[in-house]
Amino acid sequence: MTTLSLPAPRRSRRPSLTPMIDVVFLLLVFFMLASRFGAEGAIAVSGATGADGSYDGPPRLVDVLPEGVLLNGSDIREETLATQLRTLMQNPDDTIVLRARDGAQVQRVVDVMQVLSDAGYPALVLVD
Repeated sequence: MTTLSLPAPRRSRRPSLTPMIDVVFLLLVFFMLASRFGAEGAIAVSGATGADGSYDGPPRLVDVLPEGVLLNGSDIREETLATQLRTLMQNPDDTIVLRARDGAQVQRVVDVMQVLSDAGYPALVLVD
């Protein structure tokens, strides 16, 4: 008589998580190195320093509305803002005061600031 021997039952192996953890860390490093953090989109803004007498010339108050801009209280088109400010400026470094009005979004204010900065007006002061 022959006896059949059954193979010994195999112990089930738990899958190793090390390769998956390596892949997750590689993806994390890749996305950290590939992402941009917006430093190139920064706009320099001067804070109000009080009444030190540095503001000269006619008023240059730009009210940023949700759908337009006001220059010294007059409704104007945003495309003509830089040219109309030029008539009020003695030199390009004169201060321009910006104020958000009527629930204007922050991005809207930043867009107007970018238009003025691109037009060559670096001295922007943001007030509330």
